Amino acid sequence: MKGTVVGLAAVLAATLAACGDGERDQIDYLVDAGVSNYNVNTVDGYASGAVMALARVQPGFSYLGPDGQVVADRDIGTVNVEDGASLTLRYTFAETAEYSDGRPMVCDDIVLAATAMGGKVRGFATATTAGYRDIASVDCTPGDKTAVVTFARGRDYAQWPALFGVGSMLPAHVVARKAGVTDLVGVLGSRDQDAIGKIADAWNTGFALAPGQEIDQDEFVSAGPYRLSRYTPEEGLELVANDAWGGDRPVTTHVTVWPRGTDADSAIGDGRVEVVDTSDLSTGDRVLGRATAEYNGQENRAGAKDPSPLSVTQLVPAARGVMNDLLVRRAFASCVPRDSLARRFGSNGLVWSLRTVAPGDSLGGALNEQYARRYPRADIKRARDLLDERPAGENGRRPAVTVRLGYVGPDPVAQAVVAEIAGSCRAAGITVTDAAAPDLTPGALGRDVDVLLTNGATGSAAAGTASGFPDAYQLFGGDPLNLTGLRSPRASGAIADLSLTQSDSARLPLIRTAETAAWDALASIPLYGTVRSREHTGKVSQVVPGLARTGTGWNMDRWVLN
Repeated sequence: MKGTVVGLAAVLAATLAACGDGERDQIDYLVDAGVSNYNVNTVDGYASGAVMALARVQPGFSYLGPDGQVVADRDIGTVNVEDGASLTLRYTFAETAEYSDGRPMVCDDIVLAATAMGGKVRGFATATTAGYRDIASVDCTPGDKTAVVTFARGRDYAQWPALFGVGSMLPAHVVARKAGVTDLVGVLGSRDQDAIGKIADAWNTGFALAPGQEIDQDEFVSAGPYRLSRYTPEEGLELVANDAWGGDRPVTTHVTVWPRGTDADSAIGDGRVEVVDTSDLSTGDRVLGRATAEYNGQENRAGAKDPSPLSVTQLVPAARGVMNDLLVRRAFASCVPRDSLARRFGSNGLVWSLRTVAPGDSLGGALNEQYARRYPRADIKRARDLLDERPAGENGRRPAVTVRLGYVGPDPVAQAVVAEIAGSCRAAGITVTDAAAPDLTPGALGRDVDVLLTNGATGSAAAGTASGFPDAYQLFGGDPLNLTGLRSPRASGAIADLSLTQSDSARLPLIRTAETAAWDALASIPLYGTVRSREHTGKVSQVVPGLARTGTGWNMDRWVLN
C-alpha cells in the first residue's frame, strides 16, 4: 500500500510539474464551413459545419463512424426493439447521461426531437423529416429515463438506428425555459398552438452562434465529453472537457475548432492547426507543410482523391426565376462541362450521375453507368437549340439568360468550378455569374441565387452517410431537403419505399425510379464524388478521418497530443 501511495504521489507531482511548465493540452481542428447554430437540425444548421464541430458536444443514441456507418453510443443509452404490430423501440437513457448543467437526459428530449423533426406539428423549421415523419407516437412520462417510440403501420423505417443520434436532441429543459412553458411534453401533445409556437420558435432560433458571442453555460449545455467554452474570431470555437460527462474522459481536455468566420489563416500560419477537414486541398497542404501553388485544381489531387466518397457535389436549381423554365434548365445542363469538372475536381476523375447513391455505395458503380448518357459533357449546340425553342417576346427576341451561381465563399475550389462553368456556358449564350457570399444559406436559392453549388443535398461542409439517408429525401416532395421543389409522385413514392429496405435487390428498382424522375425534371445536376482533405500532423495521434457528415471530429475525444 505504501508503495502505491508513493507511486501515485510521484505521478501527481510529475503531472503538476508538467502543468507548471506550461505544457500544452490543446488540439486545433480546422473545418471549411461556418458554425452559426447549436441546433444542427435547422435548415441552416444542417447545411453548415455545426455537426462537424459539435459531434462530441451533442451525442445521441448513436454516432457515425469513420466510414459513415451507424454505431450505438451506450454512454448515452440503449435502444431495444419490442414486439408490436409495427416497429416499436424502447429508448433508455443511461443513469449517468446528463447535461453539463447537472440536469439528466430524459424522455422529454426524445419527444422534442420527434415532434420538431416529424413534420406533423406546424412551426418547426427542420432540415428534413426523414425517418421521424414515420413515427406515430412517443410514450413518455415527463422526467422519465425511458421512452417508447412506435412507428406507423407499414412504415418501419429501416434506418432507425440513426434516429435520435448524434446532434439530434436539444435539451428539452432549456427549450422549455426559453419558451416559457413548464410542461413541454404536455404542451406538444395539446392543441395549444400559441404555446407550441413558442416552443418551435425557441427550437428554431434560440441557439444561434456567432464568433464574438458570449457562451451562456446555462443555455448551451452539453451532453458529451466536451462543452462549449468560448467563441471568438481570434481564438476560434473553444471546446473544453465536460465535467458532467459520464463516459471515458477526453484524452485532450481542450479542442479548438477553426470554422469559417474565424482567423483560421493566422492559426495555420502560426503552426497551431494539427487536424484539418476541408474541400480546399491547398489548405491541407499548408497545414501539413507541403509546398502548394496558387489553386489550379491539381494540388495533391492524386494523393487526396477519395476512392469511395459518401457525398456528391451537385448543382441545385431554384424552383422559381430563370431556372423555373425546364428549357433553360436543360440548356444550362447541356453547357455544364461535367466531364472536365470531374477530371479536375472529382473523385478519380469520374462523372457522377446519381443523387441518392454516392460512389461509396455498393450499387453505385453499376447504377452510375446507366445514367452516364445524361448530359455527360458540354454540348453547346444543344444548349443553343434548347434556348431557341423558347417563345419570343413582343419584340421578336427571346430574353437573355443570366444564371447567378451561388456558394459559401470565399472558396477557391468552388470559385474555380464556377469559372469553368461560366466559360463553357458563355459560348451557348448563357451568362453565369459568381454569386458567392460568406453567409449564403439554402434560403438564398430563388431569391439571391438561381443555382446552388452544394456538397450533398444542401451543404457547404462534410456530407453523407453510409446508408445515403437522410439525403435521399432531397427528391421527396415537400421535404425541406428538396430545395428545388421537385413534386414527382414517382420519386416520392420510390424514396418512401426505399426508406423501408436495406436489401440491394429491392433498392435497385426504387433508385432507378427516383433518379429517372429527377433527371427528367432536372431536380439537380450531380457532378462528381466530393474530394476532401482529411489530414493531421505528426503532433497528434488517434485521429481517424471520418467520411460522413460529422467529418473527422467524430472521435475528437480520443485524439492524443504527442
